[in-house]
Parts: sequence; C-alpha cells; structure tokens
Amino acid sequence: MIRVALRGVRAHVVRFVLSVLAVTLGVAFVVGTFAFRGMLSSTFDDIIATTLTADVYVRGSQEVTGDAAGPGGGGGGGNGFAGDRTLVPADLAADVEAVDGVARAVPDVSGPVVLVAADGTAVVTTGPPSTAFSVDPEDPSLTLLDGAWPAAGEIVLEQSAAETAGLTTGDETTVVLGGEPTPVTVSGVFGIEAAAAGAVLVGIDGETARAVYAPDGMVPQLSVWSSPTSGEVDEDALAERVGDVLPDGAEAVTGEQARAEASEAVEEVLGFVETFLLVFAAIALFVGAFIIANTFAMSVRERLRELALLRALGASPGQVFSSVLVQALVVGLVGGGIGVLAGAGLVRVIRWGLALAGMEFSGRVPLGAPQVVAAVGLGAVVSVLAAVLPARRAAAIPPVQAMRDDVAPDRGTGVRAVGGIVLVAAGAGVLWLASSLGSSVADAPTGWAWVDDLSPRVLLGVGAGLVLVGVLVGSPAVARGVLTVLAWPLVVALRPLGRLARGNVTRNPRRTASTAGALLIGMALVSVTGVIAASTQASVRSIVENEVRADLVVDSATLVVPEGAVEAVAATPGAAVVDTVRLGLASVATVGGGTGAEGSGGDAADDGEPHGTDVAGVPAGFFDTALDPVALAGDPTATLEAGDVVVHRRTARERGWEVGDTLRLGEGAAAVEARVGAVIDSQLVGTGILVRDDVFDAVVPAAQASVRIVYVSAAEGASAAEVEDLRAALTTAVEPFLVVTVLDREETASAFADQVNQVLVILYALLALSIVIALLGIVNTLALSIIERTREIGLLRAVGLGRLQLAGVIAIESVLTAVYGTVLGVATGIGIGAALPGVLADEGLSTLAVPWGQVLAILGVAVVIGLVASVWPAIRAARLPVLDAVTVD
Repeated sequence: MIRVALRGVRAHVVRFVLSVLAVTLGVAFVVGTFAFRGMLSSTFDDIIATTLTADVYVRGSQEVTGDAAGPGGGGGGGNGFAGDRTLVPADLAADVEAVDGVARAVPDVSGPVVLVAADGTAVVTTGPPSTAFSVDPEDPSLTLLDGAWPAAGEIVLEQSAAETAGLTTGDETTVVLGGEPTPVTVSGVFGIEAAAAGAVLVGIDGETARAVYAPDGMVPQLSVWSSPTSGEVDEDALAERVGDVLPDGAEAVTGEQARAEASEAVEEVLGFVETFLLVFAAIALFVGAFIIANTFAMSVRERLRELALLRALGASPGQVFSSVLVQALVVGLVGGGIGVLAGAGLVRVIRWGLALAGMEFSGRVPLGAPQVVAAVGLGAVVSVLAAVLPARRAAAIPPVQAMRDDVAPDRGTGVRAVGGIVLVAAGAGVLWLASSLGSSVADAPTGWAWVDDLSPRVLLGVGAGLVLVGVLVGSPAVARGVLTVLAWPLVVALRPLGRLARGNVTRNPRRTASTAGALLIGMALVSVTGVIAASTQASVRSIVENEVRADLVVDSATLVVPEGAVEAVAATPGAAVVDTVRLGLASVATVGGGTGAEGSGGDAADDGEPHGTDVAGVPAGFFDTALDPVALAGDPTATLEAGDVVVHRRTARERGWEVGDTLRLGEGAAAVEARVGAVIDSQLVGTGILVRDDVFDAVVPAAQASVRIVYVSAAEGASAAEVEDLRAALTTAVEPFLVVTVLDREETASAFADQVNQVLVILYALLALSIVIALLGIVNTLALSIIERTREIGLLRAVGLGRLQLAGVIAIESVLTAVYGTVLGVATGIGIGAALPGVLADEGLSTLAVPWGQVLAILGVAVVIGLVASVWPAIRAARLPVLDAVTVD
C-alpha cells in the first residue's frame, strides 16, 4: 500500500502542490523565527562580549523597581547593561585602584544624545538608542580608525553612526548633551568588534561626560581591570578583594557574572519576541492544516471508487488508512524541507533589509541539523494530523462503493450546529468573565478567590479560542443560508451564471465552509487587530479629553526635556501656568501597612526593606491645572498640598499599599516619611509614586532628576486663537533644542495612538501570511472541485456555456467562498474584540470602537482574494476538452 500511496502522489502532483506550499510557508515562518532569534541572540552576545570586557564591575547593590529604571542623569551605564540598579560614587575608583591586583578602575558614564547630521537634521533611529559615553582610550573594545580620541568640545563617532550622519573627521556639527545643544568637532571615527545594530554611539571626553551626566559624581558602575603583571586573573578573588573596600550600597561582581546577567536580560526580551512570532507561525500552520485536511477530504471523495476497489481486492481498512497518511507524510516532508530553506533565506533577506535601514547585525544565522530535523518533522506532523480524519473516512469506505456511480451523500450538519452553539456560548461566557475581572478596580471583584485569581488575559485567550473553534465547527450548518443571502445580488445581476455558482457553493456546505475556514481565521484576527487599533485611538482621545486640563504639552524625543527648554517655556509670554513633571530615583520602604496583594507579585512591599523606585515630582496644584485623573481613594490635590504621597492604582495593587499606609522615601538624614493619601487611576501618569516638588527635592539628588514632560496652560478664559498664538511662541522658544515639540491635545492623542499603531502595522504584516495561505486554500479547493466536476463542466460546455461564462461561474464561486469566510471572520473578530476594553483597561483601552470603514475595506479585499484565487482554476476548467470531459469516468 505504501507503493500505491507513492504512485498516487506521483500521478496527482498538481493536487498536492498547494498543500506542500501551505506547509512550506508555515514551516518557513517557524524556521525563520528561530533563526532570527538566534541571529539577534548571537549579535547581542557579541556586543556584550566586546563591551563588558572588564574583569570586575562595581555597581549599586539595590535593584530599581518602577516604570522606567534610571530616569535621571547617568542612568543606562556606559555599556547599556547597568541601568536597573542604584548609582555608585565615581570617586570609589581611587579606593578600588588601591586594591592589590587592580590596574585601573574607570567610572562608566553615559546618557542620551542627539546627533545632528551633515544636512542639519537630527539622526533618528528606528528603535536602537542614541548614546553618548565617556571614552576610555585604553578600553580594548574600542579601535580608533581615524583621527584622535576626543578632548573637550570634540566627539568621536562609531563608524556606522558617522556614515549615517554623513560626518567625518574634522567636520563641525552639533550634539544635544543632557538636553543642551552643544557645538562640537568630530575628532575621529572608531570601531567596535560587534556590529552596533543601528545604535548611534558618540564618544566624548570623560570630564564632559561627568559634567553632563553625573554632576553629583554618581555613576552606574565602575569597570575594573586587573594588573597585567598579576598573571592569569582569578576574577572571583579579585571581586572579593574589591568588595572589601566598598561602602554599603555598592557591590563588586566578576566580569563573567556581569556578562551572564546581561545575556540573561537579553534572552528574556528575545524570548518574548520569539514567543510573539511563534504565535503567528502557529496560526500559519493551523491555517495550512485546514488546506491539507480539505485537500485530502476532496481527494478521498474523488477517489471513492478507487479506494473501494482496493478494499474489494483485499486491502484492509488499516492499509487504506495508512496509504492516505503516507501521502500526507510525503506532503509534510517535502513542504518541511523546502520550508527550512525558505526560512533561512527569509532571515537573510530580513538581515539585508535591516542593514539597508542602518541596523546591521553581526550575529550568525544558526541552522544546524537539530533545527532542520525539527522543522521537517514539524511539517510532517502537521500534515499527517490534518489528514487523519480524511484517512478515517477513506478506511470506512465499503467495497460495494466500487460498483456505484454516485458519490456518497453529504452528511447532515445538525450535530455540528449544536456543537458550534455550545462552544460559542462557552467562549462568550469566558470572554464576559475576562472582561468583568479586567475592568474591576477591586482586588476581589467576585468574592470567590479561585475566580478572582484567574488572569483576565488568559481567560481572554481561552474565550477567544472557544469562540473561534465554535464558529469553525458550526460554520457548515449556516453556510447554505448565509451563502444564499450573499449570492442573491449576483443571482439577480448575473443570470444564469450567478445561479449556477450559488448552486455549486451551497451543494456541499461542508466543503465550502472548510475552504472558507482558513480565511475565516485570518480575517477574525485581522478584525480583532482592527478593533484594537480603533479602540486605542478612541480610548486615547477620550483619556486626553477627560484627563488633560492643560492647553499644551511640551515633550521630547529623548524623553528628557532640557532645563534650558523649561526655562524658555516659563519665560514665554502668555504661558500662565507651567507644570513640570520630574522623574528621579529614590529609595522607598514601607513603614506601616503594605501587606502586599496575594498572588500579585508585589512582594517588594512585604519585607519592609528599601527598594530603588521611580518617583515623580509635581507642583502642589498639578491635579488642578495639568491632569485630572480618576481618584479611586482620597483626594489627590489635598494629598500633594499636605506633602503626602499619591500612588497609581497598579503600584498600589502590586505592593499592597492603601490610603493611610506610611512610606519612607530616601535614606539617612534626608529620608522623609509620608502617608499614602490618594490612589489614582490614570493612563497619562506613568510613574507609580507622585510627590510634591519640595518632597521630591529632599529625596532625589538634583543631578539624578530630569524633566520628563511639561504641561502649559494659557490664561484662564483664553480663546482658541490665543492658545494657538501661545503654541507658536513656545515652538519658536524650544526650536534650538531640536528634540523638543509642542503639542495640543489632539496632537497629544495622536502621538500616543501612533506608538500603538506602529506595533499594529507589524501585526497586520504577520497576519498577511495567514491570508496568503488561505488564498492558496481557495485555489486548491477550486482546482480539486473542477477535477471532481469534470463531467458536469463538460455537459455545461456541450449545451452552450462559453469558456468566459464558465470562468465567470468559477470566479463567482471563489468570491462567494471568500466573502463567506470574511463575513464570519469579521463578525467573530468584532465579537472577540468587544471583550478587549475590559481586559486591557489597565493599558488604557477603555473605549470600544469598531472600524466600520476598515470592515468595508476587508470585504473589498475578500472580493479581490476571490477573484485572484479563481484565475488558475478558471483557466484550467476552460481548457478542458468538451468530449473528454463528458465521457470522463
């Protein structure tokens, strides 16, 4: 039977080509994901190995908690890997260098920078950072390629940054250091062993770096190198000796440990990226499985007499079952093998495209024997599993079927209807529960611990899966009715072609529903994404309208508004109220209260120990003139006026804080004890703790504080024209600072929405693969249906149906199938999307909006998909010889 199965594949190559292609695309996505992750991991390992070259590192012993680790000056570290800890004094270098075996200890200082290119515009990256750092000429990871290391008023540029900016040695330009525009001369160009991966690296002299990013002498870490005469370095022993001379709050770790921690942090992020991409790869494979199942189902249906004859000749049901699975195995192995090559090629194309965009990755594209075997095996497993049900049907064919001319009647859809209703109802119930739990501001909204402990996001996924599977299961039961309605305009306008096409798609609702199932999944996911996009835009606009009291917002692309810009804003005529939001790092400990929410992960509050935490400092009247958040407990304005602490809802829940709890902010003589006076819920307040400006000044060193954003209000009663005039004046005032922008409320809402839309564009691109695979499914089904209906087509041609008319019938069938899958997919997606505002309320998705314009566009795309999918099957049908078709057996 294996030989029979292989002969069947050879005899019907075209039948399986598109199934192979479906497997190829899915496997290529999986292979590409693993290879891409491997390339990124290899690149960052190279960067870590070439930047963390010291033998020992001295750093803060206290980890930072909060929304933006290290918001003040000096955060980020000289190598970009130390920004999640408290700072250490730079003058520890002298004590460390006195330790036996230490050759030198160098403070690492860095911070955000804006580099002005040769054309006078700021160099903008698409994600990687722009960083200025203090140059250590003895650092082995840096190689001077041209010119000299920088003195005061000079910079050196990493090679790729120099090329991007169009600058070379001797050129004069401007950089924004610490928020202040500074004229400089390019003294040289340097290289690093690893690719910069799109980052803009600017080297400056140590004195300038410390003055700008560490004026208080506090730095992220010290790099310590051993004496070259000490022979082979025992990093553990050296770290122990260095640790003996360090004060409380500082620790020494080996270079190996620092590199391992940095790699672990990178792998954690890359693991999320990999999981994110694998979800879409799984979707692609799932959609491809639909095509394979449909292909084999139609193949079995077409070969009923052949399979029955095999049974009559003595083949057992198991042998027939195995023969179908062998064919599926061949499809999976071939598709998986091609997919491996396609996936590796895809990553190389992506790497080439990123290099053109200025993001060059030096990492290798790992693709060894284990990955190849796993990928090919995955294709085989998916293909075989998809063919199990068709194989069972083939095995159940009785031998007497070989003596019948008619095909087996299509089974009823009553059981499917009941199953679909049950699954959809269960899914809807789970979605409702997810929405209810997510939107509740209470810690225990139902009072039942086992229910309240469930994750709304997990419930959302389970509910969405149940609804989607339910729709797929019940689709054949509604296919005939829905298709009849969808076909009505075509039946009226395109007689008799529309009627013929309607009859063909409604004759076998199982086949039509199965063909449309792949497109249904893709369109459901596209619709959910569209609902997220529309709801995000509506929610952001609602949040800005409801929460922002100020007329204008002054923001910065570097997330730090320069002090000079703040002064320029305050000096602008017409700016009646200027509210600054400053961010800084402070030690925060729970003195009284703060039991922690069980299962919340907020154990930082339970131990009573101080933890580095991000704190925002605002004026006492901030909530009267700048923002108007939702007050869940207490009075925010009265709290600030009293010098107490306002806590965000998320932070309060994570750390178990309630109104009345006492916190200690800061350390030593400068520590301040303050009461939690209010809990707020706001999407525009990104920091968990807000205090009055004078409290902030007491607990956060000035050098470690930075202005994050500025809210500006015109005089009370100012007209729209006066506000616009104020905006123009502010824009002129901050123009010298390059990265500072002035936004009105509408633009503020758009800026927030654009950040989300950038992610959604990526989602649409990833979902496009599932749509392409679904299109292949329609092509495959139509092509197989033409083989199945060869005699019918011949008779229609014999009684006068022209080739163009026949092509028109097939095109209408294809369009109806595509539109049917799209209609069900869009309806399913919108239904699932209705639960999103409740589940994602913490992320600001508070308003449900359905993009009806996009829905119409999706329907238009479905028509195009149907027309494109019909081209090859229509050509094939039109070319069938009439006499041969009529007499086909």
